[in-house]
Amino acid sequence: GLRVGIAGRNALAQHMLNAIASLLSSPPPPPPQPVSKLPPFEQLYIFAALIAGLLLLLAAQRPPPKGTVARWLPAPGEKRVYETWVLWYSIVWMGAFGVIIALELYEEFTAATYFLVCGGLAAPLVLRELARGGADGRPLGERHGARAQLWIAIFGFIGNYWYTHYFYCVLRARYTVPAWRLNDVPICMYLATHFYFSSYHVFANLALRRVATGFAPGNLRTALFAYVVCALSYATAFMETLTISHFPYYDFEDRHMAYTLGSAFYGIYFLVSFPVYYALDEPGNTPLEGTGLRGVALSSLGAGMLVLLLLDLTRLAAAGAPLTIGGKLWEVTPKGLAGSA
Repeated sequence: GLRVGIAGRNALAQHMLNAIASLLSSPPPPPPQPVSKLPPFEQLYIFAALIAGLLLLLAAQRPPPKGTVARWLPAPGEKRVYETWVLWYSIVWMGAFGVIIALELYEEFTAATYFLVCGGLAAPLVLRELARGGADGRPLGERHGARAQLWIAIFGFIGNYWYTHYFYCVLRARYTVPAWRLNDVPICMYLATHFYFSSYHVFANLALRRVATGFAPGNLRTALFAYVVCALSYATAFMETLTISHFPYYDFEDRHMAYTLGSAFYGIYFLVSFPVYYALDEPGNTPLEGTGLRGVALSSLGAGMLVLLLLDLTRLAAAGAPLTIGGKLWEVTPKGLAGSA
């Protein structure tokens, strides 16, 4: 009986000590809140400022000379046919991507699937120009569609091969799709960039052409043109970040930074490419691309180099992050893992 009594008292004492300890200890931390993929509230201020600046510049414009037709699309001709085709095809690839994201079909994708889907969506843009090239015997270098596609292909390749590493190092972005990689960038992204950029640059052409033809020439119109280039560059970069925010295999360490600083960083691409691409075969503009396909290639390569310089200067001035490129010529990565960089 004595042993039982002592054991009971010990158990009671231990129970009281546990109760006191639980009262004195801090409550367990709440479960972590899911990270929002929506843009920060500050983004409203940025776009409000952009819209306000645009309205002020529009109010200061003078009407164009009599007889001038304000245009969104080019005058009837080959460039108009090409831009109209790209606008219609944009509905196709955007619809395809929308279905893939909405139904989460990407969860079943392999590296080969990504390659075939992105390659299949890029192919019509290129094949159309190759097929048309032999229709009437005109060289490809004399066709606007072929020249535009070559310009986009070169600029997009440079962007993936080089510029992506700035996103890896400055914004801590990463691709974790199952992928075949070139220089630590999924090859499917080289292909996807082609139809993305084909559409982006035609959309930008519509707005820039409307400015160039809808107002009287002079410093005010030049200022509006430059402002529209800047605003479109930021808005395009932001909208791409927003539209792929629910794709789980492309992510950022700091999504707030990705929306704000990242959109400005990505927008540097278009600060250069939008006006240079707009001038391609545009009536009334000084040709920047020379003649034939060689001149177009040199124009795109030059634009690519200028973007690279601006990105690196921005990295040094704004972030100070070291640039590390650790990619391989060829690499295969499974789902959930980034590459070797």
